[in-house]
Amino acid sequence: MTFKDYQQTFDEVLAGKITHTPYDDPHFLEYTKLNFSRFNRWIKKGEILPETIAAINSISTKQTWVIISEPWCGDASHCVPFMVKMAELNPLITLEIKLRDSENSEIENYLTHGGKAIPILIVRDSDNNDLFVWGPRPEPAHALFLELKQQQLTLEEQKIALQNWYNKDLGQTIQKEITKGIIHQQ
Repeated sequence: MTFKDYQQTFDEVLAGKITHTPYDDPHFLEYTKLNFSRFNRWIKKGEILPETIAAINSISTKQTWVIISEPWCGDASHCVPFMVKMAELNPLITLEIKLRDSENSEIENYLTHGGKAIPILIVRDSDNNDLFVWGPRPEPAHALFLELKQQQLTLEEQKIALQNWYNKDLGQTIQKEITKGIIHQQ
């Protein structure tokens, strides 16, 4: 699906047009509402770093960026907007978004510690070979996530701590990590 299709999926979930699992669960519907707000905030206000722009502009061959995501995913609401903004900088990049829970998902090939953690970014060359894979969250956010789990905080406390981390980071770490991947694959 395209970025526009992904945005439409958000709209359809929130309008009650998509009601299959997990969107039949009020908690997931609430997550989606929050994520819609966060997602749109980053699309409107997220700034791309000059070094990220330079790295994206240095791509001189066609690439496909495949994002595996879902509207209910909190990490995706903070990460996918930056991936989209980066991909839009270079016309040689084609962006595809695949829903983790759909039939055509590739998540089984990109498990994180055996789990279907998202978002995942797969950067492929024109022959469909993986150049690098990023995800499911920036490394410092993942370290925080593991620390919070070890402390046995409630799910709500974990979500708040991660939300605060993303708000403070302003999308800079994801950009730096993806930029590093771009530079290493060239």
